[in-house]
Formats: sequence, C-alpha cells, structure tokens
Amino acid sequence: MVITSSLTWLLRVFFLICTIILLPSAAQGQSNAPAPPANVTAADHPWDNGTRIDLNFQLSPDDAALQGYVVRKKMVGEAAFTLVDIVPRGSSKVTVNDLTPGKPYLFEIAAVAKDNTESKPAATAAAVAPAVEWFDGTRVWFLVTLVVFCSSVVAFIAVARKGVKLKVRRIAGLEAVDEAVGRATEMGRSCLFVPGIDDMNNIQTIAGITILSRVAKTAAEYGAKIEVPTSRSLVMTAARETTQAAFLAAGRPDAYTDDAIYYVTDEQFGYVAHLQGVMVRERPAACFYMGSFFAESLILAEMGNGIGAIQIAGTAQPAQLPFFVAACDYTLIGEEFFAASAYLSGEPGQIGSLKGQDVGKLIVAAGILIGVIGLTFVNLTGSTLVRSFVDFFTQTMLS
Repeated sequence: MVITSSLTWLLRVFFLICTIILLPSAAQGQSNAPAPPANVTAADHPWDNGTRIDLNFQLSPDDAALQGYVVRKKMVGEAAFTLVDIVPRGSSKVTVNDLTPGKPYLFEIAAVAKDNTESKPAATAAAVAPAVEWFDGTRVWFLVTLVVFCSSVVAFIAVARKGVKLKVRRIAGLEAVDEAVGRATEMGRSCLFVPGIDDMNNIQTIAGITILSRVAKTAAEYGAKIEVPTSRSLVMTAARETTQAAFLAAGRPDAYTDDAIYYVTDEQFGYVAHLQGVMVRERPAACFYMGSFFAESLILAEMGNGIGAIQIAGTAQPAQLPFFVAACDYTLIGEEFFAASAYLSGEPGQIGSLKGQDVGKLIVAAGILIGVIGLTFVNLTGSTLVRSFVDFFTQTMLS
C-alpha cells in the first residue's frame, strides 16, 4: 500500500515537471503564428465579363515580417476552400479571376510568415456573385492596340500611294529568282516549281502561288521552260491561271502551255516519288520549293542538291526549315515567305500594308520587353508599386 502511494506521488511529480518544461515551448510555437488580416470585403469587379471579384482587407500588424497573404475561394455549397493566389506583403487588394458568372463565392485570407506558418484566416461576411456587365472594360486596351495597328496600316498605304519610297529589307532568296531562271536558260534546262503538298485553303500554298507568278514571268521573259507538278487539283487550276497571266504580262502568251502544270496525286510519298523521277530524268537547273512541306522537304532538297540545281525554298513550317537551310542555296524563313508578294510586286498598297504590320510587331516586342524588365525589377527590389503596374499590364492591358 505504501509502495503504491509512493509510485503515484512520483508519477504526479513527473507529469508536473513535463508540464512545466513543455508549456513554454507550446506557448512559443503558438506565438510564431502571425497576426491575421482583418475586415475582408468582396465586391464585383466593375466593367468586366462576370469572372472577377475584388477583395480588400486590412493588413496584418505583422505585415513587415510576412512572406505574404494566401487567398482562398469557395463557391457556396462546396465543402472546402481552394487556393487562388498569394499576395505579396504590403498589398491590401487583390482581384480574383476565372470565376463563374452569377455564382456566389466566399473568400478567406490568411497571413503567411517567412517560415510558412499561417495565421487564422479572415473570411468575408457574406457571399458575393460576379455579374456580367454590358461593356467589358478589360478589352479596351485590345481596342486601343487594334486601332493603332489598323491606323498604321492605313497611314503607310496612303504614304506609299503618294509616291514615297518605303524601305524594305533585302530578301536574298527573292533576289536570286532572276539568277536561278537565268542559269536554267543558259544551260537549256527547265525550272521545277513545287507549291507544297497542301490545298489552297492553306495560306502557305497561296504565298507559294504568288511567288510562282514572279518565277513564271521571269521564265517567260528569258524563254525558259517551267514545270509545276501539283498534289491537289485545285492548286493545279490556280497555278495554271497564275502562270498564264504571268506569260501574258511578259508579252509571250503563245509560249504558255497547260501541259507544264499538271496534277500528280494526293498521296504524299507518291507525289514525292514522281518529283524525284522528274529530277533524275530532266535534271532541272533551278528548283523552287514554296509552300507547306513535311517529311518530303529533306528528300526533295537532297535530291535537288545531288543534281546540282540552284535551290530556293520557302515555308512557314518550323520543323522543316533546318532541312531547307542545310540543303538549299536560299531559304525564305516564315515572315520573309509571306512578305514575298509585296516584295516582288512593289505595289504601294501591299508595301504599305507590310510596313504597317511592322508597327504591330514593334508593339508586341515592346510589350514583351516591358513585362520582362518589370518582373525582373520586382524580383530584385520587391517594389509593390512596380508589382501593381506589372499586374495591371499583364492582367488588364494584355489579358
């Protein structure tokens, strides 16, 4: 009996000592949690498409020592909150995007310490539903950009039509057309023009047919033979009309013949096999590949290189450009290919449109540069002012 009482007394002393030791640690752990924010309010974002809600809250008293604030949302009826965003310290406003129009939402915001300890969340008192406005103000900047772009195109066209010479960068591949056709004429051999393997609904095929007009006109002026095998019947029709018009413009309509522009097959490698046979048999002195190409690009370019032809290629297929660049004498890359019509014709309307498009490219380049510089500055300095500008630039101006 005495032993049992002593044992009980010892256990009580042990538990008392443990309590004295652990209580300060628990209190210290509890004190590590930052003070929560307060007065969280939500309101529908004005002039939008019904997918945004603005949140305002009072900063935590420990704001200077925080990592930021975590924002969570929950549609009424859902069981749990989901993460929306992490707001940097010093910022007491946030716009929540990608919400469902007309559906009520609840929000909560918690302060996050630098050791990722979160405070108790402060929640909105009532649910708020985003509403669709009759005018989406977030698209105003898109309208401004569109007006600037269209105005620049119209302005440059007007300037070009007044006779002002607009500078266009020299494109070596298009300058070499006369050289290639001239060599074929001197050697008494033909020019082979391949307008790709896609139909006329592909913009690359249309660009290729445009270049065919210049090649055919030059061939007519030099008295060279031009051959255009096609893999689509509609492309054959368009190529015939274009070539006939080019021969007529060159003053040699009698030299044109439909037999030089013909349909082969829609089957990809059957078409390529025919082209290889033509190259081996006729050994054309100049080969033009202008349009949409796939696996056949390397086959054609290597075959043309093997017979010693001057080769000029143009495509907007990024995966095929390396093959053309490696095996052809000249390659039109992307924008150069699409600019060929304006470059070759010199028509004021097309040249003005080309220069106006350059303004649009400058706007895009400026936007990328501003965004990169802004985010770099924010990461280096942590400036909340620049952060606000970058958020406005990316989420409003570029949204």
